[in-house]
Amino acid sequence: MAKVLVIADIKQGVLKSSTTELLSKAKAIGAETAVVAIGSNIESLIPDLVNAGSDTQYIADDPGLELFSAGPYASCVVDAAKQSGANLVWFGFSETGKAVAPRVAAQLGAACATEITDVVIDGDQVEVVRPAIANKVMQRVKVNTDQVVALVRAGAFEAAEGISGTENVVKLSAPAADLKAVIKEIVSEAGDDIDLADADIVVSVGRGAKDQAGIDLIRELANDLNAGFGSSRAMVDGGFMAHNKQVGQTGKIVAPSLYMAIGISGAIQHLAGMTGSKVILAVNKDPEAPIFNVADYGIVGDLFEVVPILREEIKKVRT
Repeated sequence: MAKVLVIADIKQGVLKSSTTELLSKAKAIGAETAVVAIGSNIESLIPDLVNAGSDTQYIADDPGLELFSAGPYASCVVDAAKQSGANLVWFGFSETGKAVAPRVAAQLGAACATEITDVVIDGDQVEVVRPAIANKVMQRVKVNTDQVVALVRAGAFEAAEGISGTENVVKLSAPAADLKAVIKEIVSEAGDDIDLADADIVVSVGRGAKDQAGIDLIRELANDLNAGFGSSRAMVDGGFMAHNKQVGQTGKIVAPSLYMAIGISGAIQHLAGMTGSKVILAVNKDPEAPIFNVADYGIVGDLFEVVPILREEIKKVRT
């Protein structure tokens, strides 16, 4: 029987939905489920970890773990993996996951699969599915090690309703400090913008916006929808948007319920970061723009005319 260990995604003391998504998938394939939570003053999250679908909760709670450091975090995951006997160790798609997963795989002597979108269990054989060549093909890869550490692509799995777990708490010993790197503080970028990875709706701006006035117009649409505000690479390269707003192969991969691409032509690198969205709406004045090949709904028109109309219609619906 497969055993899955999910690494809890905790931000500012809140358990993120990606943890429930991974545990739901583990339940769906009939695996035993465990979760490891790492941080400081996080024991209050145990009920949330149980409700997310875990049957064993490994808790690494120590003041020294308040600030993320890849070395100590990896040590905690390895400890939990060994105690649980998990043959599948799953990280959600995040910067911390990308930093820790390879370390854990190396210490366990396990295979490391990145950006997986599915897992298939056939007896003792584990296969993972992952995109390659900018999403042009889907690889089905057989794993030939006893354990596999996987980084799951954002939105690949859906949280199931009505799942639950069993409280069985195992406290982990605090790991040794990382003598090679000392994290003194984490400075968050100023602003109250919604994190693209957490947003249920994402509105992204492309080259069609032309200048700051166009960007501000589309930002207002995002504000109307309480949406995350993203960007194509062209706007980042042009100095109009910060890199942390870039959606695409070399930026962030998002999978919201609704993705709105405004003035984005749809280069393959951008599509690689958002085609997992449940519904895609595109606005572009070029009817031959590649973005329309993946869009569920398309509006051919000048965004400077279309966006004000969209804003008015949204206000009507919400009043």
